[in-house]
Amino acid sequence: MGRTGSAGPAAGRGSVLAVDAGNSKTDVAVIGPDGSVLGTARGGGFQPPAVGIEAATDALATAVAEALAAAGLPERDVVDHVSACLANADLPVEERELTAAVHARGWGRTTEVRNDTFAILRAGLPSGAAPRGVAVVCGAGINCVGMLPDGRTARFPAIGRISGDWGGGAGLAEEALWFAARAEDGRGEPTELVRTLPGHFGLGSMYELIEALHLGRIPYVRRHELTPVLFATGAAGDAVSRSLVDRLAEEVVALATVALDRLGLLGEEAPVLLGGSVLAARHPRLDHRIGELLAVKAPKAVVAVVTAPPVLGAAQLGLDHVRASGEAHARLGAHYA
Repeated sequence: MGRTGSAGPAAGRGSVLAVDAGNSKTDVAVIGPDGSVLGTARGGGFQPPAVGIEAATDALATAVAEALAAAGLPERDVVDHVSACLANADLPVEERELTAAVHARGWGRTTEVRNDTFAILRAGLPSGAAPRGVAVVCGAGINCVGMLPDGRTARFPAIGRISGDWGGGAGLAEEALWFAARAEDGRGEPTELVRTLPGHFGLGSMYELIEALHLGRIPYVRRHELTPVLFATGAAGDAVSRSLVDRLAEEVVALATVALDRLGLLGEEAPVLLGGSVLAARHPRLDHRIGELLAVKAPKAVVAVVTAPPVLGAAQLGLDHVRASGEAHARLGAHYA
């Protein structure tokens, strides 16, 4: 993770500016030293690979300014600590670069940037407890992190196939399209995806869907709509779809068990928290298969699904940093309950 030092007078000793910035949206909250939520705001996605770090941070600044204004703080004022959990902060070098960019805005005396998966992990752990456990997040992509109370972490690069990743909503949609295309033209085994995928868009064949995607008549971003179609097709009994759901379960468990092992938690009772749109949807076959596999590979793991907003996790990490009281943690948790 990235950290940097002082930047001016604090608006309140122990106050926190919490930022959870994903690819599609950003949530910001100003937290008082007692854990009260003083102001919030929502902005657009945070995508430095697409627009550059400065432009992405400019967009972040808009939401931060709104939250500070809602808290009655002028933009030039600073809180005690900025806790930012950001998408695309996948490597330590990226965390350092983003820490510098965020800290240069002068929002806080200190700044800490982490990958946004850490927000899911912290949001799923007890409010006042020292962070200990593992989180696997499956939304558009897939990632896993773990933490121990002494600050040690386990993590993966999580930047796609070049770092060994498989799964995530976008990856599942691509796999479903691949199997359906090959089934229709005779290269692959039969699957109901041939009917359900194009049918979702009101089309009659995979050829029509391929053409529409290739020519842009169906925007690229709409491919994520096919992931729920895949799960529904599997739930109806399609063997190919079910095999993809089972493989995702295997990937989730592989990530979790490796992270637990790295932290020395594989043989201990420890939380394994599941988050992101795909896992939070609670697909029965996926849930059941994850439970089966974890029972064998990590029998003491305590599995839970995180539904709390990730900005809560960013705020809790901030309160951890300023060594806030248990009462402050409890007040913050109650706000987001």
